[in-house]
Amino acid sequence: MRCGAISANKPPRRRIAVLRPEPGNAATCARIRAAGREAIALPLFRVVPLAWVPPDPRDFDALILTSANAVRHGGDALGRYATLPVHAVGAETARAATVAGLSVVATGGDNAAALLDEASATGVYRALHLGGAATTITTHGVVAASIAVYASDPVDVPPKALAQLLGATALLHSTRAAARLAALIPTQSPERASIALSAISAAVAAAAGDGWAGIAVAMHPNDTSLIAAAD
Repeated sequence: MRCGAISANKPPRRRIAVLRPEPGNAATCARIRAAGREAIALPLFRVVPLAWVPPDPRDFDALILTSANAVRHGGDALGRYATLPVHAVGAETARAATVAGLSVVATGGDNAAALLDEASATGVYRALHLGGAATTITTHGVVAASIAVYASDPVDVPPKALAQLLGATALLHSTRAAARLAALIPTQSPERASIALSAISAAVAAAAGDGWAGIAVAMHPNDTSLIAAAD
C-alpha cells in the first residue's frame, strides 16, 4: 500500500518538444517515441541552401564540417573535395559525409574549437570550413577559408502551436534555438514558468535565460543524453 501511494503521487511525465529544424526534428521525435514518450514537433527554423562558389581544392589540406546540413545542402560541388581528409563535428555529420563519398579521418564532439585544435595537432594548417550562415569560422588559425553553404531561417510559430509547450519540456540543440525560444516566451510571460528545458550544453542553457520551470543539461552533446536529461 505504501508503494502504491508513492506511485499514485508521482507526477506525470512531461511531453517533450523538439525545436530543431528538419530533418533532425523528425529523427529526434522518433527517438523520443521509441522510448515511450510523447513528442511534439515544433521546429523554430527551416534550413535552406545558399549559393556558394567552391574554391579550388588544391588550396587546402583538409575539409572541416561542423554540421550535417553542410553535407545535405552543399550540392554537387562537395564532390570536388573527395580527396581532402574530413574533420567532422559530431557523429551525425561524420555519417552524412561518409554517405556523400567524403573521407572522414576524425570525428569530434560538438565543440568545433576542440576539433580544430586536434586537426592542427595532426598537421592541418590550411583547412576549408563549410558550414551555416551563423557558424562560419574566422578566428582559428588552421582555417584558411570559411564558407556558408546553408542558412537556418526562422519560421513563424502561431500562438496555438506555441501553446503546445505549456507543461512540456523543450529540447534545445543550439544557442540559436535557446535565444529564439526566449524571445517567443519572454521573461515576464507567465507561461515561461510552466515550461522546462533540456539543453545540449551549459552554453545553450545560459542562452535561454531564467524563469523556466527547470533547466537540465545533457551529460553528453547528443540526442540520447538530451532526451535522458528531459526526465
